[in-house]
Amino acid sequence: MSDPTNDTDPTSDTIAAISTPPGRGGIGIVRLSGPRARAIAEPLLRLRHPLAPGQARFAEIVDVEKRDGEEGDVLDEAVVTFFAGPRSYTAEDIVEIAAHGSPVLLDYLLRACLANGARLAEPGEFTQRAFLAGRFDLTQAEAVHDLIESTTLHQARVAAQQLGGALSRQIAPVKAKLVHLIATLEAGIDFAEDDIDVMPASEIDAQIAAIEAPLAALNETFGYGRIVRDGFTLAIVGRPNAGKSSLFNRLIERDRAIVTAAPGTTRDLVTERVSLEGIPLELVDTAGLRDATDEAETIGIAKSREAMAEADIVLLVLDATAPLHAEDEAAIAAHTTRPLLIACNKHDLAPGVSLAEMRHPVIQTSALTGEGIAAVRRAIVGLVSTGAPGGETALLTNLRQQQAVSGSLMGLGRAREAVSAAIPHEMVLLDLYEALEALDGLTGATTNDDILRLIFSTFCIGK
Repeated sequence: MSDPTNDTDPTSDTIAAISTPPGRGGIGIVRLSGPRARAIAEPLLRLRHPLAPGQARFAEIVDVEKRDGEEGDVLDEAVVTFFAGPRSYTAEDIVEIAAHGSPVLLDYLLRACLANGARLAEPGEFTQRAFLAGRFDLTQAEAVHDLIESTTLHQARVAAQQLGGALSRQIAPVKAKLVHLIATLEAGIDFAEDDIDVMPASEIDAQIAAIEAPLAALNETFGYGRIVRDGFTLAIVGRPNAGKSSLFNRLIERDRAIVTAAPGTTRDLVTERVSLEGIPLELVDTAGLRDATDEAETIGIAKSREAMAEADIVLLVLDATAPLHAEDEAAIAAHTTRPLLIACNKHDLAPGVSLAEMRHPVIQTSALTGEGIAAVRRAIVGLVSTGAPGGETALLTNLRQQQAVSGSLMGLGRAREAVSAAIPHEMVLLDLYEALEALDGLTGATTNDDILRLIFSTFCIGK
């Protein structure tokens, strides 16, 4: 039977997908969404009671591929839940069939749904339909992906906060003030011959400044928000035998890097991903910085310098039993602006090298006894938490969001310059509309199809 809905509407057809991860498991879910979700699913099931909105039903999955008119055998038992639109995730009719997590069985169910008229869902299409139906805005849709991809509890908390609309709620009053200012200026232009007063330049500038302030504060959260979402890299560098690998093992709390008394043991980069205060951290143990003695060590040292240049933070390990070396001084001098943390290691053997007037944090450590390791962790968290907002303040967690806020700030900045230069309000309005359009793009009010496809293509199929 043909689908009576309009084929030109991308949400008029019914989509289906396996919504649980690939592989075997106790439970596997096949999900359908669209106007014919119920009609497509019911022939595959032997239900004891009819499907009802918001209620789970016990069902037997029938082998509909039986030939010669024989009644289909029961392949499995399942729990089937029907969500009637618009009170569902996508605001459409949804049917979820929860069966045992056999890949063969789930594949059979999906193929049977497609044979009955469903279409295979594209990555993120369920969430995209929810967004298009107005169930949430684009920042919340992105938070769905971030929540699924979370590897730490802190990441999950931030994503859940965004999913709950924290960023949208912070933008809403700012946008309302901007719309009110635009409407006031438009009225002053349209009805200049009437008794409506044109807003004086000082008042326009004050209102734009009041709009700019919260946006600028929000823009400052991007550095921390990006780190929470994507994690950061810390490269451990220093001279041979300073104790880099030992500190590396202490920080990850297991013997991952080889440690010997012979200098130059580490020839290649050794990496490990851990969680530090809920933030993903990739630790990189590097080869010792010195004049290489062979080709392998030369390559290792070159990789060390590359890791040092690319890392978000560098942990320079100094040997407390030896004077400061030229390689150490060069590493310190190279980090005048980028975050650098200094660990003066082997403090159990010597008081430490002289680091008077050092602009970077210095921590006395002993990889042997564990002294200072907790302080190193706290210092790392302190460096990456710069710009972290307090309380429940929303974060900008990806570049698209940051560019939208930055674009709005640039439009507001140009508008203030135009006001101070006594440029006609018609031209000021052009900049204000540009700032408003950027904010609309943040939440998805004016987002084009290309951006939507790019965002939702990163989702897993079935979500």
